[in-house]
Order: sequence, then structure tokens, then C-alpha cells
Amino acid sequence: MSTEARKPPAQIALKIRRVLGGKAGWNGVAVQFAFAAILGWIGYEIVSNARANLENQHIAAGFGFLRNNAGFDVNQTLISYTGSDTFLRVFVVGLLNTLVVSVVGIFFATVIGFIVALCRLSPNWLLSRVGEIYVEIIRNLPLLFQILFWYLAVLAALPNPRQSISLLGLAFVSNRGLVIPRPIGESGFEAFLAVLAFGIVASLALRVYARRALFQRGQMIRIWPYVLGLLFALPLATMLVTGVPFTFEVPQLKGFNFAGGSRIIPEFVALALALSTYTAAFIAEIVRAGILSVHKGQMEAGSSLGLSRGTTLRLIVVPQAMRVIVPPLTNQYLNLTKNSSLAVAIGYPDLVSVFAGTSLSQTGQAIEIIAMTMGVYLLISLLTSAIMSVYGWRVSRSLGA
Repeated sequence: MSTEARKPPAQIALKIRRVLGGKAGWNGVAVQFAFAAILGWIGYEIVSNARANLENQHIAAGFGFLRNNAGFDVNQTLISYTGSDTFLRVFVVGLLNTLVVSVVGIFFATVIGFIVALCRLSPNWLLSRVGEIYVEIIRNLPLLFQILFWYLAVLAALPNPRQSISLLGLAFVSNRGLVIPRPIGESGFEAFLAVLAFGIVASLALRVYARRALFQRGQMIRIWPYVLGLLFALPLATMLVTGVPFTFEVPQLKGFNFAGGSRIIPEFVALALALSTYTAAFIAEIVRAGILSVHKGQMEAGSSLGLSRGTTLRLIVVPQAMRVIVPPLTNQYLNLTKNSSLAVAIGYPDLVSVFAGTSLSQTGQAIEIIAMTMGVYLLISLLTSAIMSVYGWRVSRSLGA
């Protein structure tokens, strides 16, 4: 007699139910095959419908349109661009603009958020109330409203270029943006940049060495004289040997606008300010919660060792709180990057505005453009999450978690 025949009917019925789904739910093989078939059919219908619509509108599918001339200008570019360049160049321009405003927003949001969090935890009653008012007002106002406020109510109210605000006769602020001198490289500029990069890397290495000596041996090393020498004295000595490696092109008022120099458009300033201040309100609460998660005995222990409140926070409390701070902080960084797409409301030429907006309306390649835009935001989010995960792992390892 076979093994299956000797099994009780209840066990055979239970095995059949597991294969078909039954009480096993989504673990059933038959149910999973059926679900996969349904998903495949839905995907096939979507692709067929999109292909039929493209054929009816006489639009060729594919990414060949990226080689066509764009035919429109962009008012802020980090690389050379003209209206005769391709749509691929437009894509790169929009991507770089998105990355720049995201990085600037993340930096200032982090700095402001930590400052506001420390203000809320301060024993000073006035500082604590100012931090609380900031958080409650900023995070409860819509981000789009704040972007429009900075752009229309603050920056648009600045004077025109002829009545612009002069900063030492070198930089000028007007409703056209901020115009500053532009450095122009001369002979020896590459050597100067190499020396400056070496100074920055060496300064960071000194900081790491000093922190390691402090935590492992209890030895406090004063590194600021060496950092000043690496960042200022060494480049200055290079300039004395090779000569000044660059000159500055100072902007000049010609007609109704400035010529020369570098211009930071008001759309960028408004977007960066709104993203920074809005996200900082959420980061402040994350940092405050992280610091409060550390037992108050740590502050008392630092005080008993003669450390000031600021030193105790910087060396003892905040490093322990980072384990709690990093995961939600990563989420805020991702939100800031995605919220930068609201730039379309004020005309800042980010990826959504110039590529998923203007380029899409001119080419009609909706599927390809939307797919590329979605892929870029997904890739940025994954890279940000990966970097913050590595940082969180290093923090946990350094604390022995």
C-alpha cells in the first residue's frame, strides 16, 4: 500500500487546502499562480492600450526623441546649454538642478533643525518658546504656500536691478536674483585646486584622528591651528609661488539688467528657503525626541566630569541619540528631495519642470519621459537610503550596539 493511501483523509484534505490556498492564505501555490496570471494580464492590457493610443496619435515609441533638438532655453544651468541642444541635454540640466536644490535644502534643513531642537531643549525659557513657535507654525503651513510666500511676498518685493541693493559694490540683490562675482581660472588654477583639496582631506583626517584619540585614550588634541594652516596658509603659499591663479569677473549694470558675474535666480532661493525651513521643523522634532531618548543621567555624568552643557551634548548625548535620529531623518531627506518637484509652481527649472513638463508637451513621449523621471527619483531615494543606512550602521557599531 502506498504512503498516500495510508494517510488519514484529514491530512490529505489539509494538504489539498494548502496547495489551493485555504487556511494557508496567500501561501497556497494555486493562489499564487492565479495572482501572477492576473497581474500578467493587467500588465499586458496596459501595454496594449498604450501602444494602440500611440499608434492612433502617430507617435513613435522609444527613446530616439532624446537626440532631437529641444528648441527652448533654460534660465539656470550648471552646464553649457542652448536651445539647439538635445532633449538628453535637457534631462541632464533638469537632473543637476534637482540635485543642487536638494543637497542645499538637506544641508540647511539639517543645520536649522538641530539648532531649533537645541533651542527647544534649552533651559532658557525664551529660546524654548521661540523654538516651539517655529515648529508649530512652519510644519502646519502647506509647503506650496511657503514656496509662494518666499517667491511672491519676499523676493518679488525686492527692487529692480537699477535700484538693486549693493553689497560692497561687488554683489547685487534685486528681484532678478543675487548677482555675485564669477571666478575665472588662470594658469596654475589646477594646482591651486589640488592643494585646496589636499587641505580639506587632511583636515578631515585630522578630525577623525582627534576624535579617535579622545574616545580611545582620553587625550584631547587641539587641531584648529593645523586646520587653519591646511585650509588657508597652504593655499596662500601656493599663490605666492605660482601667482594668483584666478581673477573675478565683477557684474556690471548695463541697461535694465546686470552683465557678467554669476546669477542665482530668485526661484532657486525661494525653493531652497522653503524646503529648508519646512523640513527643518520636522527634523527639529526628530532630533529633540532622539536627545530625550538618552537617559538624563548622561548629562549629569558629563556635568560631574566638569564638561559644559554644549560639550556634553556634542560628545556624549548626541552620538547616542543618533541611533534614534537617523532612521526618521532619512525619511525627511527623501521627502525633501521629492518635494523639490513643487518647483514647477514658481518656474524653477528642475527635472519635473523642464523634462516631465516642457519636454513632454513638445514631444508627446509621455510613457518614456514619465518612466525616466520615475526612475531618477527612485534611484535618488535608493542612494540616499543606502548612504544613511551605512552611516546608521557606523553609528551603531561605534556605540557597541
